[in-house]
Amino acid sequence: MRRIKTLLATTMAGICLVACAPGETEEEAAEGPTDDVEVDFSTFEGETLDYIYFTDGPDEQVTRDLIADFEEETGATVNLQILPYDDLEVSLQARLSGDNVPDVARLTTIAPFSNELLDLTRFFGDEYPEEFLPGLVGAVTGPEGEMLAVPSDLTMNGPFVNVEQFREAGVDLPDPDDPWTVEEMVAAAEEVQAATGTEFALAIDKSGHRVSTLLSQFGTTLLDEDGVALDAGAAEEAVGLLVELMETDAMSGDFWLQSGSRYEGANEIFAAEEVPVYLAGNWMVAEFAESVQFEWAVAPNPCAERCGGFPGGKFMAAFERSDNPELAAAFVQWMNRTEQQERLVGEALFLPTRQDLVSQGIDYPQRGPDMEVFLADVKRTPEDTYESNAHPAFGATADYLAEEISETLAEEQDVATAVEDTIAEAEELVEDAQ
Repeated sequence: MRRIKTLLATTMAGICLVACAPGETEEEAAEGPTDDVEVDFSTFEGETLDYIYFTDGPDEQVTRDLIADFEEETGATVNLQILPYDDLEVSLQARLSGDNVPDVARLTTIAPFSNELLDLTRFFGDEYPEEFLPGLVGAVTGPEGEMLAVPSDLTMNGPFVNVEQFREAGVDLPDPDDPWTVEEMVAAAEEVQAATGTEFALAIDKSGHRVSTLLSQFGTTLLDEDGVALDAGAAEEAVGLLVELMETDAMSGDFWLQSGSRYEGANEIFAAEEVPVYLAGNWMVAEFAESVQFEWAVAPNPCAERCGGFPGGKFMAAFERSDNPELAAAFVQWMNRTEQQERLVGEALFLPTRQDLVSQGIDYPQRGPDMEVFLADVKRTPEDTYESNAHPAFGATADYLAEEISETLAEEQDVATAVEDTIAEAEELVEDAQ
């Protein structure tokens, strides 16, 4: 029955989409459309769409398959242009400044491009954002309530565990419905370390984004929609715990220091069985399913003041100066309908952004129980974490926090100073981002 409803929705959505009338002034566009434009998918026959894309790996083939279906349905051609992630922002900015504007792009943040993006509510109505998780919609909402992109997949930080090492140590794993406390997770990991002789008890990527998971669990975030939100007391507890674990060799301080100022993933430490607990996120499920030979699983995020993880994600956006904005908007909407998103996240082992899919769950073809743990944590994760991650100053603030932790480990300052400096830097970064 749900598939029949999806097909009906697909048919109806293809009949009429609302857009700004061609030729209207910028002022008129800002006020909203003066006329409805009926967009018949049959009119896209023979037209071409440029889609700027970066791939996380497991998503590429299913994306190509979905594009082929869109082309068959509409008669349009999608020119998929895959760029390295590190080149994405610079390449897009160069194309925009050179008037070589693409039609659609996959993004991790809309902030650098927000004044170039179509308001999708002009095409699909004011209720369209309600199809997606509110926290993610907030990340793509413009100053006048515009929906400037569609959240296309969600990431969620969370711990991986070496099941074989826990079994050897006789230590129980947490029930997915009854998470550890942070103290219980640390104690369990250290017990496994002692029993099995692993080099460390826990590992975490060198990343302010990953540290933000612990900040949230202790009751705070770096930023919110109003600016700096970091509570010094809660942050000192969270950062102090990390520093203590590294100073006692429960975590690797050398790993954190030797990577310099750059991000460094700790996945190889976990894959080498040097640690029983590793804090990463759902994007590692596909890689571990292919490359890790021992038995592993995903555990629910632990709780302190709060439960849940820390979100991230990708967005699909259509550009205002596209040669065919109606086709661009239609492609974004089509790729993120229930049936298409269900297929994408199922095959790529991603998490859905649609409220209907989060509610009903996804039938993952592999590692289903692990993905369900992440999906359950989506429902536990506080709304303010989405605000923090969506803030234009988040990336730079999170990077700064990671460097402050390094300076603390190098005994150049104490934890309180690291937090104080992060708050001061965050205030400057927020001001610069405005």
